[in-house]
Amino acid sequence: MIPIMVEMPTVSQCSVRECAYNTEDACHARAITVGDGVHPGCDTYFGAEAHTHAAERRAGVGACKVSVCRHNDDYECSAESIVVGKSSNSVCCQTFSPR
Repeated sequence: MIPIMVEMPTVSQCSVRECAYNTEDACHARAITVGDGVHPGCDTYFGAEAHTHAAERRAGVGACKVSVCRHNDDYECSAESIVVGKSSNSVCCQTFSPR
């Protein structure tokens, strides 16, 4: 496997403990995707009893599909870092801020 080095905002915290990528309130996916065009949901989220063992890896924001967010720059997040958590019954980017 060839490593790809890309600068991207990190997921500084994730409080969604039932997510397969969450270990100790931190996201360990390689990168997440945010949004469905309007809602800033975490598209990478999926619930699972087993959690990732890649605790040394820290997630970044690979893409953001929420064009109305002030941090969205050409479908990429320009925030320094983001926080993911629950809002009502959905898992979402809590750093979302409308333009």
